[in-house]
This record gives sequence, structure tokens and C-alpha cells, in this order.
Amino acid sequence: MNEPTSRKPRVAVVFGGRSSEHGISCVTAGSVLAAIDRSKYDVVPIGITPDGRWVLEADEPARLAISGSSLPSVDASGPAVQLVGTGESHELVVSEPSSVPTVLGEVDVVFPLLHGPWGEDGTIQGMLDLAGVRYVGSGVLASAMGMDKVYMKIALEAAGLPVTDGIVVTRREWEHDRDAAVDRIEALGFPLFTKPPRSGSSIGISRVTSREEISEAVELALRHDAKVLVEVGMVGAREIECGVLGAPDGGAHASRTGEVRAGGEHTFYDFEAKYLADQQTQIDIPANLPDAVEDELRSMAVRAFEALSCEGLARVDFFLMPDGEILINELNTMPGFTPTSMYPQMWAQAGVDYPELIDRLVQLALGRTTGLR
Repeated sequence: MNEPTSRKPRVAVVFGGRSSEHGISCVTAGSVLAAIDRSKYDVVPIGITPDGRWVLEADEPARLAISGSSLPSVDASGPAVQLVGTGESHELVVSEPSSVPTVLGEVDVVFPLLHGPWGEDGTIQGMLDLAGVRYVGSGVLASAMGMDKVYMKIALEAAGLPVTDGIVVTRREWEHDRDAAVDRIEALGFPLFTKPPRSGSSIGISRVTSREEISEAVELALRHDAKVLVEVGMVGAREIECGVLGAPDGGAHASRTGEVRAGGEHTFYDFEAKYLADQQTQIDIPANLPDAVEDELRSMAVRAFEALSCEGLARVDFFLMPDGEILINELNTMPGFTPTSMYPQMWAQAGVDYPELIDRLVQLALGRTTGLR
């Protein structure tokens, strides 16, 4: 019997998706496609259109960059692609009108660079688990809890970790008893923040400073989700972030910390401050913190990662209060991942550059088992 021909592991980079973060996902994919080690991996770019179709994308990272204030999108005219399981192998099959389907080859690992619902929330992770395909990042449960900030807070509190105070307003409550909902929100005190709990990139978030602003803020959040998370404004807080990276032995390590200070017209770190107004946003990596405080933040980041059963990577965002109290704001299982994003920058400060970070994540995925872990 002939031995199988050795080949490079094939990595399917999946991006785009149906969420409002489609464009940011494309930007992230462009960065990864440009930096991944082509001498080590065979790379196949796969885009998911806003209506959910999977297409074979051109391997052109430059096309996926931000142009001014315009975000890129998946080219919907590309040929349809499917991930087909045949026994223990998983092949990519390309289908074009009036053509015989073409097999691109076996997929060894999927790198799902999807942000928001229908990607970062456990849905694609569940599909890949059913197919027995290895993938980068957290599994179904951790992805779902990381996406839904309401249940994330419940899990973190159960693990003894401090989180910000807040309440949840459902669409049903808003439609049936709006006055009572406004009263509940106002009782939290101002300023406060309203946000769709299953969205990201600061989309749909509002800073509210009076009762009169509540309705508009809630309506905005409800355009992105069926419920609204309302949180107390952390007056005077410093926004500190920390990256966590899984280890081959099943453990996890924390990066250096980073601090974000939104400037100019931005009263908080909103979408434009993150992606379209770099000159107005100041980032300090490492954050200017006493060693003991940074050590505590890094320890809490790993504890949060483990509390949600995360895998691969996550970014944990904190509020450091003027009195020294530390609160967890949220955990992201697929954080921003361009070279200028906080997560890669924090790891670069810790001595792991962007190409090596990509390699470590792919290797972690290749080394883990499929199914229940």
C-alpha cells in the first residue's frame, strides 16, 4: 500500500457573514490572508455573503482593506462553495452554473474570522462540530456565552468574578409597558449605556444622560437584537484590555495589558473610534499600571477565559475604577484581529508578532480533538 503524499495543512479562512459586522470581518480576513505563512499552509479564502451564501473568494488581501470610511464586503459573484464530509475527510467543493462541481481538496482546519451573530455566537462552531472539522477558537458554549453579554455576566458572576451592574429590557416588555421599562432604566442613574447584548464592534450602543434620551437609545439597540442590556456608566473608569491565548497543554496565558482612551468627539470607544478615527483614539500598550494591578488584571483575564470554557483566543475588557476596583466589562471570543487591533498589539508587546500569533492559533486548532472536549 502506498503511503499518502505529504502536503501542507489546508486552512479555510472563512469571513464576511450575515451580521452587521460583515465589513469588519472582511478587514480581519484581509489581514490574516496577508500574514499567514504560505510556506507552511495551503490557504483557501471563503466568503459568506450577507444573505448567507458561501462563495470562493479571490486570494487578494488588499481588496479587503478599509478604503477611507468604506468597509469591504464579500464578492457575491464568486462561485458557490460547500464543505462536504466524506467519512473522515472534509473537502471543499466548488459549484458554478453549467459546470461539473470541482473538488478543491481536503480541509484540515477552518479559521472562522466571523464577528457577531451567525458566526461568533456558536452557530458556525456547531456546524463544524457536526461535520467533525477542526477550527480556530472557542467551541459552541463558550462562543454563545461570549456573544450574549447577559449570560456572559451570569457565568462570570458564578465564577466569582466582578462585573458591571445592569438590567435587561426585552422587546416584549418595551412594546407592552414602555413607561415601566423607562422607569426601570432611569432608576439605574445617569450616565448609562444601552447596547444590543449579542452584537459587537460597539454597533448599536448609546450613551444616555437623561430620561428623554432613553427611548431613542433603546430603539437603536432593538434594531440589532431582541433585547437590550442597560448598564451603569462607569464614571471615571479607565478601559483596560488583556488578551488570552490558549496553550497546547490546555492551559492559557495572558498578554500584556492595553488601555484605550477615546478622544475628539467620541465620548466612548464606539465604532468610529475603533475603526475610522484612529487619530482621535489613544492606545497605550502596555497600559501604565502598577505591576501588582497589571498582574491582577492578567490573572482575572485567564480566570474569565476558563470560566467560559474558552479555547484558542479571547480578549477580556475591564473597567479600572478610580478607587482601584476592577470590573469585567465583557469577553470577546473572536476579538478584532487586524495587526492594529488591540489583541494582536498586546501580544506583540509580549513578544508574539502577528504571523506567529496566527501560526499558534492554527496549530492549537490542528492539535485538538473533534467532538466533546
